[in-house]
Amino acid sequence: MIEFKASEPLSIGLELELQLLNERTLDLADGILPLMELFPGSEYVKPEFIQNTVEIASKLCTSIAELESHVASLVSELEVKCRALGMVLCGAGSHPFGERLALITPMPRYLNMERKYGYLSHTQVTFATHVHVGVRSGDEAIAIMRALKAYLPLVIALSANSPFWRGYNTGHASYRHRILAATRSYGIPPSFESWRSFSSFVATSIRAGIFDSIHDIHWDIRPRPHLGTVELRAMDAQSTVADAVALAGFVRALVGFLMREVGSEVGDLPHPLPWWMEKDNHFQASLLGMDAQYVHDEQGTVVPLAEVWDKTAAAIQSTAEDLSEATYLDRLRHAVAGDKIGYMRQREVYDQTGSFEEVVSSLVAALRDEAA
Repeated sequence: MIEFKASEPLSIGLELELQLLNERTLDLADGILPLMELFPGSEYVKPEFIQNTVEIASKLCTSIAELESHVASLVSELEVKCRALGMVLCGAGSHPFGERLALITPMPRYLNMERKYGYLSHTQVTFATHVHVGVRSGDEAIAIMRALKAYLPLVIALSANSPFWRGYNTGHASYRHRILAATRSYGIPPSFESWRSFSSFVATSIRAGIFDSIHDIHWDIRPRPHLGTVELRAMDAQSTVADAVALAGFVRALVGFLMREVGSEVGDLPHPLPWWMEKDNHFQASLLGMDAQYVHDEQGTVVPLAEVWDKTAAAIQSTAEDLSEATYLDRLRHAVAGDKIGYMRQREVYDQTGSFEEVVSSLVAALRDEAA
């Protein structure tokens, strides 16, 4: 059985994948190799699968305030180093007008992935936000994964920030999910009964040659036994640190709530559904964002996803207050109420200007002005 390294419950970490852009053209720039020369041996600034991406991987923090301070300082440093190389940073789940295929970062694991997946490797030009929450055991990680699955559509809608792709207005709030749907191990995870059953799945998959290691599993939610966390990976890259940590605060409060409520009656809150219902809820959220309809029960009752948000936010309010982090939940409330979720802001700029370049410029300015 895979060893699970327990961590402090509700400790919190964040991975934010940012786009590297040419400062002049605002198109994607394959700049990670020279950038990493300025961060030798960095624990927190890392390359990713494709060379136009830089990943900020925070330390595991004890509060969202600590997380925000840490990530903000890393972004500020990155901004300065990028400009020295003629690049700027951008936060979004996709680049609105970039058309070039991705160049793979020449690291052994990534080159092996390129050999296995061929052309598909070069089309996955997407950028995400990942949140890690500390749990006490492998069995607790699996229980939290099962409970979180029902909330994936809400998480997708709240974080949606990729409405444009290769110069097209896709009509999707989060087109990133449609791009990743072509790959082998993204999307909704299976449900496991225990850590033992998950460990057995991993061993069988490796033996069958499906995965080389547990690190090749890229579901929207996955356990990270070497870190002692559950990792929620469904979110688009966010345009500002404030947006990213507001989502992290929501996830932390939600997991804290679920730790207490796992196995109990959830009333009107999301709960496990047949796979095909979960799959359609997932799709609808990526397509319509907060305007999506949500299949609520096995009888086919449909409710607005906005209503699911209201009930979920109300349910976890006391947990957020217990954590002294209700202010981050309020940030999300204001974003939803004011039509200020990432995909909404991008569409607003495009509707006003008709220019994808102006959309990118606004994204660059949002991150730069915050870091100043």
